Amino acid sequence: MGTELLAPLDLAFWHLESEAHPMHLGALAVFSPVAGGSEQDVLELLRERAAAVPRLRMRVRDVLLPLGGAAWSTDKGFDVRRHVHRAALPPGDFMAAATSLAGDLMERPIARGLPPWEMYLLESGSGDGPFAVLVKLHHALADGMRAVAIGAGIFDEIAAVATRRATAVRRAPVPPRSWMPGPREVAGLALGRLEEAGRALGVGASVVRASRLVPGGSGALAAGSSGTRRLVTADLDAEAVRRVRRAEGGTANDVLLAVVAGALRRWMTGRGEDLPGDDPRALVPVSRRRPGVAAQNGNRLSAYLLGLPVSEPDARSRLRAVRVAMERNKAAGPLKGAGAVAVLADRLPPLAHRFGAPLAGNAARMLFDLLVTSVPLPRAALSLGGCPLRSLYPMAPLARGQSLAVALSTYGGRVQVGLVADGRALPDLDLLGAAMADELAALQELVGTPPRTLGLVE
Repeated sequence: MGTELLAPLDLAFWHLESEAHPMHLGALAVFSPVAGGSEQDVLELLRERAAAVPRLRMRVRDVLLPLGGAAWSTDKGFDVRRHVHRAALPPGDFMAAATSLAGDLMERPIARGLPPWEMYLLESGSGDGPFAVLVKLHHALADGMRAVAIGAGIFDEIAAVATRRATAVRRAPVPPRSWMPGPREVAGLALGRLEEAGRALGVGASVVRASRLVPGGSGALAAGSSGTRRLVTADLDAEAVRRVRRAEGGTANDVLLAVVAGALRRWMTGRGEDLPGDDPRALVPVSRRRPGVAAQNGNRLSAYLLGLPVSEPDARSRLRAVRVAMERNKAAGPLKGAGAVAVLADRLPPLAHRFGAPLAGNAARMLFDLLVTSVPLPRAALSLGGCPLRSLYPMAPLARGQSLAVALSTYGGRVQVGLVADGRALPDLDLLGAAMADELAALQELVGTPPRTLGLVE
């Protein structure tokens, strides 16, 4: 790969970062060991496969033009050992130690002079116990779907496919390409530009209308940022989610959003907080990547804004309120409404991102109170060096002024939840994780399915 300019939204994420607000995505993958394997072998395999992903050799550098812009360029001095590290966990509860260390590591910004990613092999030290891999990718490098595609290169199954494809590409001749737009194509491009500009103006007006003069939220969700991070993981029964969806309609994502809303209500009342007068707003990211279209680098995101109905005491009514609100969002489409604020980033010049990032970061608090995102994973069983993947917990970054981000993915019949929070604002984050399991159990009872607990780990 040579050099390519950062797309506008990538540039926005690059400049939004600060010491207290690192803008990287994360995932904690937990594996079961196999007989005869060693942690040193796993470490070397991680390094070998990460080094084989071209995107992970790219770093960000400033450019003269456009003013304020930046570009991806190949790191000629790339050394994978600067990026893939090992860390020994203390004896005792493996998951408790792994999530505690992962939270600490998520606090630390990624070095900006190198390709912006890191991996950590978290070792139990027992030799026959589980191990984990923590992956950190800067949001400028990829959105959630691209992060999955990049990070998946470490798995046995995806690495083998990638090797076969790379061989086929090297062998296949590349035909010459030449294209000059004709009058119709020029007219079409001009019309497209006008439509994009009109869309951006519409989104901008929606953002202004939706912005709150006084930031919303209350209690911990409105606490100031301390720069600390805490991670809690939870497991929910994916089949239970599907049963609730079949009984109540809507989508599985609607059910999970209702579970988050109910969990927040349980958590707030359990810690003695008054329920907020206005329901907290969630930013729900939506991919703008189209199925069947060749993968594009950089971020292709929009989002919906959703009021989480924590003031509603009935679990079924909360689910129905979420479903109606999400149907309204989808009817409008991911390129309309205040949640599509990322569309505006695509229309701003690089210089505006460089100098306007602090202002934009502070403004996020005026629009939403927390992030709730779903990350799709491959359906096939995955492994690393023959060690089967047990679970994979996604982690989202905290925007400036935010104290909670909820990320969910489905793998192996379970919905795995990664809760990332400001460590000082939410010291009882484990109670929120437990409340998610309780809320799903309540929904199951309402639709006549027996609850089944899959556990919570911190």
